[in-house]
Amino acid sequence: MRRSLGALVLVSVAAIALGLDAGLLTRLSLSGTATVEQTLLDQFRLGRRSSETSVLADGALGVEGIMPSLEGATSWLNSAPLTAEDLRGKVVLVDFWTYSCINCLRTLPYVRAWEEKYRSAGLVVVGIHAPEFAFEKDAANVAKAVRDLEVTYPVALDNDHRIWRAFNNQYWPAHYFVDGQGRIRYHHFGEGNYAESEKVIQRLLAENGQAVGDMRTVSVRGSGAAAAPSWNDVRSPETYLGFARFARLQSPGGLAPDVEREYSTPARLPLNGWALSGVWTVREEYAETRSPSARIVYRFHARDLHLVLGPSASGRPVRFRVTLDGKAPAGDHGSDVDAAGTGVIDTQRLYQLVRQSGEVRERAFEIEFLDPGAQAFAFTFG
Repeated sequence: MRRSLGALVLVSVAAIALGLDAGLLTRLSLSGTATVEQTLLDQFRLGRRSSETSVLADGALGVEGIMPSLEGATSWLNSAPLTAEDLRGKVVLVDFWTYSCINCLRTLPYVRAWEEKYRSAGLVVVGIHAPEFAFEKDAANVAKAVRDLEVTYPVALDNDHRIWRAFNNQYWPAHYFVDGQGRIRYHHFGEGNYAESEKVIQRLLAENGQAVGDMRTVSVRGSGAAAAPSWNDVRSPETYLGFARFARLQSPGGLAPDVEREYSTPARLPLNGWALSGVWTVREEYAETRSPSARIVYRFHARDLHLVLGPSASGRPVRFRVTLDGKAPAGDHGSDVDAAGTGVIDTQRLYQLVRQSGEVRERAFEIEFLDPGAQAFAFTFG
């Protein structure tokens, strides 16, 4: 789950003040465990929703407010522009997402399955694509991602985050469940709680006069980057490579923002340390290779390693090679890499580079870019 840094700090401070285990908080921040973080947020009421309205009990669901306007969208995919008034009489699932977000990608198979199962009963899913990186504002990029991810329901492009602010949202992904009267009745932030969320859909449809005959929850098995994470093995945090949010860079001499310079790697990296090698220019959102054979090294502990990447500014594809502990990944390669470790960056998106097939352990990851111009944005793990 991705969310604003300020709220995370406040939650952590409040939790420590109340005596929660500091090790637990560390594991939360590394794993992104949605269920516990949701509980913390609701417990400390850091927002406009309280724990009573986010707990599925036997009684009626609470009312959290009226669904805000969707008029802030810059454009729409898969639909003519929709308004909150257009959706009255329908049960609506509003899904805030962005296409390079690993947490969103792992949630999408459930959202697609719910839309398919309950569409005929009156469920409307509306995706709100709220970009994190500048390239996610490009309508052509989003349209390609929507096609590739087989998203067929309406998607509003919220490039200016006007809908995001109208919902007072802080999360990718975030789900808001709206009844036939246009009232928000439930919310869930981040991954997980899928069965509970589906039961909310069923209850709201029943309230709307469309009782569901088949009450079984959907069975979903994501593949590639969309596969369920192995949270117990994740000991590495999301890591940004642009100078606006970078941390733990181990290259001697540190980082030089917006300056083309040669970087080097230390003899050994600590866990979760990373370094650049070769000629790079580090921009606000990403690090860009300026010479062939530039490399990134990262010492990590997780089953899966992903990296948000883009080709050269001209759109020319960039070839790369991945190694683990100095060797080809073989059976531990990700879905965007072959067993020899080779792959190609042909579009701006998240690439799955490692999926450990056996015992998950600490590994030394390296990616070498065989052509100049590659853009590297952020590591995520699962």
